[in-house]
Amino acid sequence: MSMVTLTGLRDMIDGISRERNLPKLAVQAALREALLKGYERYRRTQRLDNPNFDEEYFANFEIELDVEEEGFRVLAAKTIVEEVDNPDHQIALEEVQEVAAEAQPGDTVVLDVTPDKDDFGRMAAIQTKQVLAQKLRDQQRKLVQEEFQDLEGTVLQARVLRFERQSVIMAVNSSFGQPEVEAELLKRDQLPNDNYRANATFKVYLKKVSEGAHRGPQLLVSRADAGLVVYLFANEVPEIEDEIVRIVAVAREANPPSRFVGPRTKIAVDTLERDVDPVGACIGARGSRIQVVVNELRGEKIDVIRWSPDPATYISNALSPARVDEVRLVDPEGRQTHVLVPDDQLSLAIGKEGQNVRLAARLTGWKIDIKDSAKYDYEAENEKIAAALETRRQLYPLDEDYEEYEDEEQDAIDTEYVAPEIAVNRSDDDQEAGAAADGSGVESDDALKRP
Repeated sequence: MSMVTLTGLRDMIDGISRERNLPKLAVQAALREALLKGYERYRRTQRLDNPNFDEEYFANFEIELDVEEEGFRVLAAKTIVEEVDNPDHQIALEEVQEVAAEAQPGDTVVLDVTPDKDDFGRMAAIQTKQVLAQKLRDQQRKLVQEEFQDLEGTVLQARVLRFERQSVIMAVNSSFGQPEVEAELLKRDQLPNDNYRANATFKVYLKKVSEGAHRGPQLLVSRADAGLVVYLFANEVPEIEDEIVRIVAVAREANPPSRFVGPRTKIAVDTLERDVDPVGACIGARGSRIQVVVNELRGEKIDVIRWSPDPATYISNALSPARVDEVRLVDPEGRQTHVLVPDDQLSLAIGKEGQNVRLAARLTGWKIDIKDSAKYDYEAENEKIAAALETRRQLYPLDEDYEEYEDEEQDAIDTEYVAPEIAVNRSDDDQEAGAAADGSGVESDDALKRP
């Protein structure tokens, strides 16, 4: 069998494998695909009578790579036929029987169709080189996807490489000890207090691994995701790792709408152990545990509050550090509440530019309306609440409203059904008595009983 010699093939494969951190088998697979594309280019120049090759035309061709001999062969699977219509896909029975007398029409044979090295052509070689570069990039993307797909939603160590527009390009390490891979930290996922200088290291949350053809980094990481806060606490608080304390909810505003407001997070924790204080466990002795988290987040303010199954207690805790007088659940179904606080606690409960109450609402899932206790008019508010509930009930009837309506409708149907039967059994005198009965069902029945 003929072979096209590729001097230094083994060294080339080893070099690409080291440079691009790819397995040798992956490099060989990419090289075979590239050589097949080069052969396609060569055949297109040979078959000028058939310039329109479809995508499946070369499906029966393959490249056999010989690393030991440093070369390659082109093989084609052809079908045996009586009369050849397409020499790239078919071979004559008579020609095959000269070598194998037992051959029959419809059988498939594999033939060596390797062209001479000089015939392969300069354009085909250029095509091979271009396709090889593309296939190697595809192999790298595939390996990145396979390696990091299971790491989505985890925290990785990252190092700043460079800056592209408003994004920071970082190098991340996986837990498998693989070489660094580029990741992109978008503007909205950055923290305002971070100093993204070259080679600075940060802990980042892996948000997404892009799939398919994608230029540039495939990994999207974040410093603003609430998952980063959860990881940092789990890493610092053994009770969370041991599932004695659980994190119920997290509300984070890492990039506030105003530059005058700093990043802030509220985290709700709980435990089933009576002897364990979940808030104290997260804060640590003299704030040692929470301080580690705050330092990693560059001074971000963090409120750790106790979760409660009672909505009023939970909402009161969520507004910490403000002191709350009363929590009125004005519309439990619509999850709306009035929170009454003293006059000196109003600004603290609302927070700077509304940040505290905004985070409390996100943490609890309730719409919170802060009210001054001294100025709260219960009667007026009750009237407003009743009117609002009635309006909503008219627009969006409750299930019991539908049941009530169905009962009334059924009563009307029963009345319409019974009345004609009574009328049919009445005599003329009975009908006159029924007409004088003012529509009462009892009087109508008495009229029927008259002899």
